[in-house]
Amino acid sequence: MSGNNDTEFCTLQTCPIEDSAFGYKPSLGFNAVLLALFTLSTISFVAVGIWKKTWGFLAATTLGGLLEIAGYVGRVGGSSDPFMGLGGQAFLIQICCLTIAPACYAAAIYLCLARIVMAFGADISRIKPRWYTYIFITCDVLSLVMQSVGGAMASLANTDSQLHAGEHISLAGLAWQVFTMTLFMVLCAEFALRCLQRKGHFDESQRALRESKRFRYFLFALGAATVFIYVRCVYRVAELSDGWGGRLMTNERYFLTLEGLMVILAVLLMNVFHPGICFEASYSSRMRAAKEYQSEMMVSSDGSTKQ
Repeated sequence: MSGNNDTEFCTLQTCPIEDSAFGYKPSLGFNAVLLALFTLSTISFVAVGIWKKTWGFLAATTLGGLLEIAGYVGRVGGSSDPFMGLGGQAFLIQICCLTIAPACYAAAIYLCLARIVMAFGADISRIKPRWYTYIFITCDVLSLVMQSVGGAMASLANTDSQLHAGEHISLAGLAWQVFTMTLFMVLCAEFALRCLQRKGHFDESQRALRESKRFRYFLFALGAATVFIYVRCVYRVAELSDGWGGRLMTNERYFLTLEGLMVILAVLLMNVFHPGICFEASYSSRMRAAKEYQSEMMVSSDGSTKQ
């Protein structure tokens, strides 16, 4: 961790900024903007999630949003006191919260894949749609646990060995997340290739969904959001590999560009192209099919009665 324990009573006027918990003075303006955007996006996720009843997506994005909000509250607080007093607590809050928050957004992305597979046809996929959810959510939870445990160990460390142990566990969790997202993108690309080979032979009950502009935009938005989160995860692996107080961790420009910007772009895309809205054509198709089935059953029942 940047900074030393004897900087608890330091101020910006008495100690060099390099001795602070952050290794720099966090930008109040940029971090406040990110705090506001994550707050608004989380409110939007909650509102649309309740409206459209997308409970899994709602839970994942809300948890991710709350962690991002807490993390940027820490960074905003650290802008006034980046040293080991208030700044030390702010640093630990932002490290713990902002490290694990994107794993929640990744989980929200994983939840969408099974629905996309169903939109084209479950028979096209190598594995059953629900298994995409089981596999990737399990991997994501494992990554989340490792990052949480590592962050907690590092924040409570009293010795260098304890600090390095927490650092290594967090790094393992981030590396596992990168591996999981890489596998996810490979399977998505493989499924897309199989769809191209089967073009024109998709599930007819989902034709309205596939032909809707919202769904097409959603596919591009989800792909872009996945890439943004992936870039952020690769950056955090490189950052933590460089060690506490390393060149990447003590340069805010890298953080704001490869962490803050990447995650907020992904989140805003998921806000605008929310699956609850973009899959409305699918809900309508299922409702029509259910009504037609009920009508057929009623006609059949009337006919058998007359006989």
